[in-house]
Amino acid sequence: QVRLVESGGGLVQPGGSLTLSCVVTVLAADDYSIGWFRQAPVQRPEGVACINNDGSSDYNETVKGRFTISKDNAKKTVYLQMNNLEPEDTGVYYCAAKRSWYPGSCREPGLMISWGEGTPVTVTS
Repeated sequence: QVRLVESGGGLVQPGGSLTLSCVVTVLAADDYSIGWFRQAPVQRPEGVACINNDGSSDYNETVKGRFTISKDNAKKTVYLQMNNLEPEDTGVYYCAAKRSWYPGSCREPGLMISWGEGTPVTVTS
């Protein structure tokens, strides 16, 4: 139904920036809400940010003002711009898709129907 491929992770110092990309391959890309999730070691995935097909977005309180989610429908790509990174942002970042018509938050891991393989982000001095 939908395939997602993340890229852009890496090693960065506190206060630095990274931009993650998620290429979404589907027959109709705007039928899905796309979320970014992160998973720290021995932790459950948590929703970081998500964007709906109408362009509305939602953020985890811990990243508001620092992260920005956006999408380019022509490129079928969803971006996560991460600024002022903190060590607590470290983890594997996944993008995932939820059918836009299905009720519930696009930051809820249990509602996502497809996941990418993830890209690691490490914030350390």
